[in-house]
Amino acid sequence: MKKTSTRLADGRELIYYDLSDDTVRDAPDRRPLDVTVTTSEIRRDPLLGDSVAIASHRQGRTYHPPADECPLCPSEGDRLSEIPEPSYDVVVFENRFPSLAGDSGRCEVVCFTSDHDASFADLSEQQARLVLETWADRTSELSHLPAVEQVFCFENRGAEIGVTLQHPHGQIYAYPFTTPRTDLMLRQVAAHKASTGGENLFDAVLERELAGERVVLEGDHWAAFVPYAAHWPYEVHLYPKRRVPDLLGLDEAARAEFAPVYLELLRRFDRIFGTGEPPTPYIAAWHQAPFGPLEQYAGVTRDDFALHLELFTIRRTSGKLKFLAGSESGMNVFINDVPPERAAQRLREVATS
Repeated sequence: MKKTSTRLADGRELIYYDLSDDTVRDAPDRRPLDVTVTTSEIRRDPLLGDSVAIASHRQGRTYHPPADECPLCPSEGDRLSEIPEPSYDVVVFENRFPSLAGDSGRCEVVCFTSDHDASFADLSEQQARLVLETWADRTSELSHLPAVEQVFCFENRGAEIGVTLQHPHGQIYAYPFTTPRTDLMLRQVAAHKASTGGENLFDAVLERELAGERVVLEGDHWAAFVPYAAHWPYEVHLYPKRRVPDLLGLDEAARAEFAPVYLELLRRFDRIFGTGEPPTPYIAAWHQAPFGPLEQYAGVTRDDFALHLELFTIRRTSGKLKFLAGSESGMNVFINDVPPERAAQRLREVATS
């Protein structure tokens, strides 16, 4: 992997990640852009104890442009985009309309391929491995920023999810705090460790799931399963079998096996609802241990956290979506219409033959 860092016309950082070590990246950004101005602010809710990012500048962000005006496609001739080069393997740049910026963290866009009409599932294993290495490198770099406590790599796919750019891409949020979801996990880990005399909760969950009927696929180094209390109609958790706190902890064997396992999982997601259906909308979310202090979780260290990816869709059946209504949005109590055991069975049925 070759990494080349440069700057866009408005001062934002852009990094190329290339498969070939002899690739040269020197095309300048020819757009007449003003320096980016953001108004991101973090406010803490005194009743819930969580944080909200206020980012009014995002109202003007690009919204469903036509394909020939996609800002994530390579620049070509007089059609200039966020990527100055005429092609790329993987590229990362600071979001022009970030939810988090400055002392409030950082937001980056990760473009998986220059092919506008592709999806992550269309990538080769070599390309998918490059994306994994990119996520790991960005996790390392962002974790060293003074304001950052947690790094979150994720992909939203599909207009139903709220995606406004159809080009295959994901994002990375570098938060200045530990997110509420991670905080809940760490509290559960601490409580379980105290009540069992030291057992790790993530290890216990993985062992239980691997012995049950909700396993979707399993390799030598990775395992995917539908969790016992799945929140979403089709939800899969992907774990490395050797517990590590973050992407940086993955060894070579796990990194090498990730691509074929993950690509197979994504391709199954596209087959859940049968042929003739539009691509399955999904969210793919990496959960990594915070880089900030963990003193509030008595007896817990970063090594007690288990890196894992959660992949889920809001489509519950053909032509129907799972909306977050009163119970979910008002009380955060999910109601799942699809039994996890049935979801796992369906994801096994659509395996590549």
